[in-house]
Amino acid sequence: MTQTAQELWAQCCLFIKDIITPVQYDTWFRDISCMEYNVAERKLILMVPGSFFADQLEERFQPVVRAAVKKVFGEGVQIFYGYRTVGSDPSTANIQKSSAPSATILAQSKAQPANPFRNDNNEDFDPQLNPRYTFENYCQSDSNKIARSIGEAIGNNPSLKTFNPLFVFGPAGVGKTHLIQAIGIRIKERNPKARVLYITARLFQSQYTAAAAKNINSFFHFYQSIDTLIIDDIQDLQNMPGTQNTFFHIFNHLRQHDRQIIMSSDRSPAEMEGFEERLLSRFKWGMQVELERPDITLRRDVLKLKAEQDGLALPCDVAEFIASNVTNSVRELEGIVVSLMAHATVLNRDISLELARRVMANAVKINRKQVNFEMITEAVASHYNISPDLLFTKTRKREVSDARQIVMYLAKKLAKMPLTTIGHKIDRTHATVIYACNSIEDRLSTEKKLAADLDSIEAVINTN
Repeated sequence: MTQTAQELWAQCCLFIKDIITPVQYDTWFRDISCMEYNVAERKLILMVPGSFFADQLEERFQPVVRAAVKKVFGEGVQIFYGYRTVGSDPSTANIQKSSAPSATILAQSKAQPANPFRNDNNEDFDPQLNPRYTFENYCQSDSNKIARSIGEAIGNNPSLKTFNPLFVFGPAGVGKTHLIQAIGIRIKERNPKARVLYITARLFQSQYTAAAAKNINSFFHFYQSIDTLIIDDIQDLQNMPGTQNTFFHIFNHLRQHDRQIIMSSDRSPAEMEGFEERLLSRFKWGMQVELERPDITLRRDVLKLKAEQDGLALPCDVAEFIASNVTNSVRELEGIVVSLMAHATVLNRDISLELARRVMANAVKINRKQVNFEMITEAVASHYNISPDLLFTKTRKREVSDARQIVMYLAKKLAKMPLTTIGHKIDRTHATVIYACNSIEDRLSTEKKLAADLDSIEAVINTN
């Protein structure tokens, strides 16, 4: 007896249930049904609650869904997601193809930034959340531990209004946008019907300007219907009294009705200028939490996570070099990893300290340590597995003689020492030091092993 498409999808669900956690299954898969399966075209349409579900499935569970469909339905099946919007004809649905939506499909299924001029109560409006900005992708350290803990508390229990409003502040690139969107995503995971909206202050201002000229009441109605309002870069509303006044009234309405308000800024409320005092007082009403610049632990974890996500083999010494020098923001760290991957691919080279320095040369200021003569002698002796004391003897053995010349060459190049000082340190004449430096310089162009040895020694000196 031939199985129906619904029965086949039920088998897929059993397969998926064994792979993911019960909470993930209940949140994202329990309400999915098989809308249609066209055997001839190998086309499977799954009915999901809305476009947000479709996006989340694509971003977070695509490998699992594809594996399940391949196992049960067979090879070559195209997966589509269908969903209906409020007020649409029950016989029709928006269809979004997995991984390759056409421009036409996107126009139907991807909502534009929340439209304040619509007067319906559409539960399927796009929350404007980036599916990648989850708590699972948010690394934690002492520099953001408090902020993350508060964010997770709100996301796990939106009815808890201890932190309402939540005002997150800190310099650019420290993870504010990721954190506040992660809260929104967690709320939607717990309650897919919750009206969560993420919006930048600039977009809010643009919507207000358009609404003021047409239908300001619809604008108010829309924003007063939000359950969790997340506004990024609230400092961009400075010196905009009309928009501030409107936000003031929306803020009051949402808080009076126990709706959650989350804001981010590049400075604390006490440092903000160009705002009405009554609005600033509301920014200070709930919880203010600072995101500090990432500490070394966070920088290491971010590099590791980003490399894993991009399928990049990042050597430990390279990761440590990047983490030690890119100190200002998480965004810079992620950018360096992307640049490294691009350079390694284009140049067909393995990722190394040399390549990392090349990539970072124009991106960040490298924290160079002061190199001294002792550091150089130790590194050279260690590399050639000889005692440092041998470098100061009169022996003319080739391995010791080469090492001694390299010490003189690097003392001039890295420590910027005068030639007479180098000679005094190693008990040689000024002329001997000149000869040694010129000799190494000439040999570098023809002796690959010597060049490799120097690269390795310099890498040790610069990282120790």
